[in-house]
Amino acid sequence: MTTTLTKPGPERGPEPAAPPARSRRGLRSKAARAGGQLHAGPVAYVILALFTIGSLFPLVWSAIAASRDNNRLAQTPPPFWFGSNLMHNLQVAWSDANLGKAFLNTTIVAGISAGTIVFLSTIAGFAFAKLRFRGRGALMLIVIGTMMVPPQLSIIPLYMMVAKLDWTDQLQAVILPSLVSAFGVFFMRQYLIQALPDEIIEAARVDGASSWRVVWHVVFPAARPAMAVLGMLMFVQTWNDFLWPFLVLTQTGNPTVQVAVAGLGRGYTPDQSLIMAGALLGTLPLLLVFALFGKQIVGGIMQGAVKG
Repeated sequence: MTTTLTKPGPERGPEPAAPPARSRRGLRSKAARAGGQLHAGPVAYVILALFTIGSLFPLVWSAIAASRDNNRLAQTPPPFWFGSNLMHNLQVAWSDANLGKAFLNTTIVAGISAGTIVFLSTIAGFAFAKLRFRGRGALMLIVIGTMMVPPQLSIIPLYMMVAKLDWTDQLQAVILPSLVSAFGVFFMRQYLIQALPDEIIEAARVDGASSWRVVWHVVFPAARPAMAVLGMLMFVQTWNDFLWPFLVLTQTGNPTVQVAVAGLGRGYTPDQSLIMAGALLGTLPLLLVFALFGKQIVGGIMQGAVKG
């Protein structure tokens, strides 16, 4: 009889127990924080839908009111769907308010103001963020302090200056006061502190780059996402500005869009449908700008936020 000897194998311990449900949820939450995707629940969709409806309601109501006549808008309950007078009211508003010239003037004013603000704010923000000079903190506090002053306080002295220069009813009276922005300087400073490493500036200095060359070839490329956002914000703000243009411009001379729309529907009984048609026309260019460049701006923000 032969006996077969078998080599004993390694002893196996007990099988590890499955982690409890609470631990699995904790692991999933850690994985999500580490870079995984988070999936929204039904409550999040409901909240987002409510916010979307609330944001779009003024625009939709303007379009509904512009498509009706003044008598229907005065009835109770008000209309909640579109009528058949939209194109007619838009044509009347365009011709009565001289919106063609107003659009051209507003585009010039908003374009020059936004471009100049972005250029000057980027340079000033770079100086406050990366350059070392005496009094930097005090000057930055002064810039921030100007943001606390109500703009209405400067209207009277500014109007006196414009009148002395004989600039009333001229576009430079609206352009020059809006060429700088304390908010733009603060915004670009905060962005460049994080987005522009000091090592890149030092490397450019070692290569013999001058200060202006550093600005053109280092600062502007690094600040491009923030410059796009600031430019869009300033363009929208200048486009929607009403008080100062209303004081120095006339509706028959060189009006901006807001000044021209303010002259619509005047009379013993204001024509609300005509006013809404003018407001809708004044809003469409901003919607077009955001539709064309909104994705690029958001993509630029995300690109600038990712650190390699």
